[in-house]
Amino acid sequence: MNGKNQSPAINHCLPITDYRQPITGTWLFPILTLTLAGLFMLDLMTGSVPIAPDQVLHILLGGDAQRASWEKIVWLFRLPKAITAILAGAGLALSGLLMQNLFRNPLAGPSVLGISAGASLGVAVIVLYNASGSIGPRFVADLGLTGKAAMVCSAGLGAGMVLAAILALARRVKDVMTLLIVGILCGFAVNAAVSVLIHFSVAERIQAYVSWTFGSFAAVTWNDLKLFVPVVLIGLTGCLLIRKPLNGLLLGEAYARSMGLRINLLRLVVIGLTALLAGTVTAFCGPVAFIGVAVPHLGRVVLGSADHRRLLPATALLGAMTALAADLLAQFPGSQAVLPLNAVTALLGAPVIVWLILRRGNLQKTFSS
Repeated sequence: MNGKNQSPAINHCLPITDYRQPITGTWLFPILTLTLAGLFMLDLMTGSVPIAPDQVLHILLGGDAQRASWEKIVWLFRLPKAITAILAGAGLALSGLLMQNLFRNPLAGPSVLGISAGASLGVAVIVLYNASGSIGPRFVADLGLTGKAAMVCSAGLGAGMVLAAILALARRVKDVMTLLIVGILCGFAVNAAVSVLIHFSVAERIQAYVSWTFGSFAAVTWNDLKLFVPVVLIGLTGCLLIRKPLNGLLLGEAYARSMGLRINLLRLVVIGLTALLAGTVTAFCGPVAFIGVAVPHLGRVVLGSADHRRLLPATALLGAMTALAADLLAQFPGSQAVLPLNAVTALLGAPVIVWLILRRGNLQKTFSS
């Protein structure tokens, strides 16, 4: 088929996903990787106890530091926190990118389908339920789970229940905007249930739940990473495997179907990967906000392209960098204070969205860059 026989709509979209075009700008990824490595080192060095970079490298290479306490600080606290931040940031950023692509909505994010709200409800049942004979805490305790393990298990169950409902609706609802509205309404309903639990809970439990909602990468231990790392890596790998179908979806559902793309299957895969990434991060780190909404736009601006062959890895790197930068700012260097992580991510994310609106005038243009 020559160019004269192609429709104007197809000609307009082809530059986005023309697989014959070479991938340029490969210099960008080494720069992003080096920046990520630098932020990783800063995160290990910075805190209430500053540690020199040469001492951090010495500790990571298995040597003895000048002070034994520095080794414990790096190995037991800062290293698992930094690893968690990298994986959480990448997972939230890619889940946001998937949601924005599927719904063609520039403000869609990991919580758009109520998955994060479902995880929050699961944690609320564990933390807020006040009756000593309550079904929720007793059931989890019978499984031999207490403390952090009980919270993660309950958060996973909450996110899974919302996901099951959304997947059931996705098989019946053909319009993605209708599915988006249903997901938002599910989130409101779940948040209402959390509000009821808060109303009937005691002050101490409310404080514990509110502290969890602030978000934190520091709560994840090495034992938690044994589950957190493989689950998030599976989700990230799944996102990279569907990069070509995502490019096809940019052409519009009608044209994508004519290319042989199974839209309904892709929709289920996208929803499943989003739930896996957002649900896991929320269960371990709390409901971390704004990274999933802001970082995909930043990736499009940095690349100047919506080609998912480059956009997916770039967004993952930028998400990891953003999470590390937020963790650095939350530590409030030079003092013992630690700021709420969600407050920092909002301070970083909101200006990005405002800048994009002022720069482009219409966020929908980000899908045709």
